[in-house]
Amino acid sequence: MAWNIHLAAAIAISSVSIAQASDISESEMRAIFDAEIAPALLAPEVVSAVAAQNARHAGLTEDKIIAMDLEWRGQVGMSDAALVASVVENAVADRLREVVDGSGGRITEIFIMDMVGLNVAASATTSDYWQGDEAKFTETFGTGRDAVHVGDISFDESTERDQRQLSVTLLDPETGEPMGAVTAGIVAQD
Repeated sequence: MAWNIHLAAAIAISSVSIAQASDISESEMRAIFDAEIAPALLAPEVVSAVAAQNARHAGLTEDKIIAMDLEWRGQVGMSDAALVASVVENAVADRLREVVDGSGGRITEIFIMDMVGLNVAASATTSDYWQGDEAKFTETFGTGRDAVHVGDISFDESTERDQRQLSVTLLDPETGEPMGAVTAGIVAQD
């Protein structure tokens, strides 16, 4: 009986937390993205990193992508993690961390995906390498130039804060053509 009371209390607390966290609007999220994240995405090193990975991944089959994703998942949390390190230990990832660190706690994470939805750079390790089968990618890169996807509020374990993910199609600044996607975790409430 006591267990049921504790479970009911935990559910009630969780529901209140999510209801309170719904205060941030899509327009507020977009304003944060446009002011704090978008300028960093125009840097030549970002564009060249995504273009280079697109060239390397142009002929990947879905089976190969899934194998790479499984390799990533097996490396998360391991000390010998070359694939994970290639995404979180590069100049673009350093720049993404600068944006997160300079956001005053409003941005929890940023990661950039290539044209097949594989991570190019990330401010922190993601749970998986392939985002291409998720709405954050399929509803942005797969939809077009001006596509935006706003995820539901979720609890971010690493920051211990409620957040929403805002994802947009990443455009080549010279051609205006889609080259990937970017996702940012934004705190749902101050």
